[in-house]
Amino acid sequence: MSDVRYPFTAIVGMADLRLGLLLNAVSPAVGGVLVRGEKGTAKSTMVRALAGLLPSIATVDGCRFACDPAAPDPQCPDGAHAGAPVSERPARLVELPVGVSEDRIVGSLDLERALAEGVKAYEPGLLAQAHRGVLYIDEVNLLQDHVVDLLLDAAAMGRSYVEREGVSVRHAARFLLVGTMNPEEGELRPQLLDRFGLTVEIAATRDPAERAEVVRRRLGYDADPAAFAARFAGDERALADRITAARELLAQVELTDTALRQITAVCAAFEVDGLRADIVMARTAVALAAWSGRTEVLAEDVRKAAQLALPHRRRRNPFDAPGLDEEQLDRVLEEHAEPEPEPQPEPGPATAEGSQEDPDPEGGPDGPDGDGPQDGGPDGGPDGGGGGAPEPAGPDGPPVEAADPAAGEDPAPQPVPAQHPAPARESAPVAAGDPYRTRLFAVDGTGRGAQGRRSPAETDGGHTVRARRPRGRLARLHLSATLRAAAPHQVARGRSSRALVLHKDDFREQVRQGRESNLVLFVVDASGSMAARQRMTAVKGAVLSLLMDAYQRRDKIGMITFRGASAELALPPTSSVEVGAARLESLPTGGRTPLAAGLLRAHEVLRVERLRDPDRRPLLVVVTDGRATGGGRDAVKQSHRAAGLLAAQGVASVVLDCESGPVRLGLAGVLAARLRATSVTLDELRADGVASLVRENRPTTTAARKAA
Repeated sequence: MSDVRYPFTAIVGMADLRLGLLLNAVSPAVGGVLVRGEKGTAKSTMVRALAGLLPSIATVDGCRFACDPAAPDPQCPDGAHAGAPVSERPARLVELPVGVSEDRIVGSLDLERALAEGVKAYEPGLLAQAHRGVLYIDEVNLLQDHVVDLLLDAAAMGRSYVEREGVSVRHAARFLLVGTMNPEEGELRPQLLDRFGLTVEIAATRDPAERAEVVRRRLGYDADPAAFAARFAGDERALADRITAARELLAQVELTDTALRQITAVCAAFEVDGLRADIVMARTAVALAAWSGRTEVLAEDVRKAAQLALPHRRRRNPFDAPGLDEEQLDRVLEEHAEPEPEPQPEPGPATAEGSQEDPDPEGGPDGPDGDGPQDGGPDGGPDGGGGGAPEPAGPDGPPVEAADPAAGEDPAPQPVPAQHPAPARESAPVAAGDPYRTRLFAVDGTGRGAQGRRSPAETDGGHTVRARRPRGRLARLHLSATLRAAAPHQVARGRSSRALVLHKDDFREQVRQGRESNLVLFVVDASGSMAARQRMTAVKGAVLSLLMDAYQRRDKIGMITFRGASAELALPPTSSVEVGAARLESLPTGGRTPLAAGLLRAHEVLRVERLRDPDRRPLLVVVTDGRATGGGRDAVKQSHRAAGLLAAQGVASVVLDCESGPVRLGLAGVLAARLRATSVTLDELRADGVASLVRENRPTTTAARKAA
């Protein structure tokens, strides 16, 4: 790979992304940019190209934290910098890999010096390297939540706080934060989404000419990176100079009361949570004015700031796509704009009494003394037609007369829309009910899957529960346990200095307990027995609630539907819960109930996923009333055999019993027994419903204890 960066000015299109990055380069206080878009849209290329435009920075020689000589950090771990030599270097671009650990980000105890020399020393992390530069996180939605929390907290406060392993360190960490993500691979939590200052949605252009130019430039860069970069060197210098000029102008920009009133009115109108949006919009509007070379914020700056800072903050439901109502935005800006001064009448010729003559005291030509309609017929229209709306013009200009059936002309025949009757035994999709908070269903035992918020697991980010001998390569040293293991042998090993004498068997690693994310596979009965509209609305609402729960707990989800004669994998396992919600919304119902086919398809999907990701444990959610009518006379027995197959594999399962009506057969309960699953009804699924049952039973339990 070439060391020559692709020029920023050579990128075709994507105006909003270019502007968002440049505004953060002008004012890092804006809070960074989150770039959302499909794969292959040059997100990473543009971010890396931006680093080459940033002005060089002066640093204190020997300072690992890039302190500014003009204003050194008083809490810098490398000590005071008075009189230290100064050097200049380019701003750094620090890239965060997806599998980065917490220690690598914030830094940690220098174990080599601690064990070999007996001293406590701090080894800086990536936040220290990114100070006064760019911190780039590709696929930020795939990072573990606690890692993203660390990054965003540091970006918001401008400092990194390290309290671990006997080390207490604080150092400056101000950087331009840029994250990229593909929404198809899963979303960020709303709390984390809000911490990014701006967000930009991008997609590849559909214009063939623009696409051809993108390919042409990329091929030219690959053939000779240095020559290609030289073609745009002048444009790059001009853009870098403009960034420097805007930075210098930033402190002179005035945020007027009118602009501030528009900003707060827009945030209130779009019902964003908290006040972070107001602050970010204000900073963005100021940066826009400086970028345009102005010292006053205008309404156009406020409008553009709202388009960049609000779409990802106004989401009320995790499955709603971000966006902004442009008409509502314009209406709010106009309502709170600075009122224009009323025009003053121009002075007329003076009268004999010294007053001004009013040529039309009654207000116009239609007054009592006026001459009536002007430039037209008796009714004032241009053709004497009363000033009404003109008749519609024909293809060549003259008016087109409407056909008059009474005149004997046959009206033109109107096409009859084609009739497409719905397929037999299939009902149109019904809308899902409102989602609600559900009970927590977890997989028994302790797993080792990706960090999440559902089932107990050994994770990298949980709390330390014990120490053990390393299994393979040492990943997380348990310092105190290692010292305890080595201490009894120091005399026998001939220790003669402060350094410990360690053997390989002394090392211990941390075992951390947290929660993992799981694969939640839904098997949904879409047969005719579920097709009652009111019932299916409740069922879809329940599944939508479970999907929202999976979104909040960082799970992967998949969906199998069965009806008619077969089962279909409606949604292969994915992290994009929004796609699952969309598939659920459009799910039709009707036909027989091939329950066995649905369970067997689930068994096959889980077998394949186990090979792809053996550490991610599955949770099977079967949504059914328990009936089985597809597959011949032995449909019930076939479904029970399929359930036994899943139970033998140890698959954790939940059966959502959708049976309703005064007479219930209890077939879903029998299926749950075969699956060795938990069985819950739609009413029992609600978390508040379970809590209310506990509250209702608590007084009885207390009274019973007193009686005993």
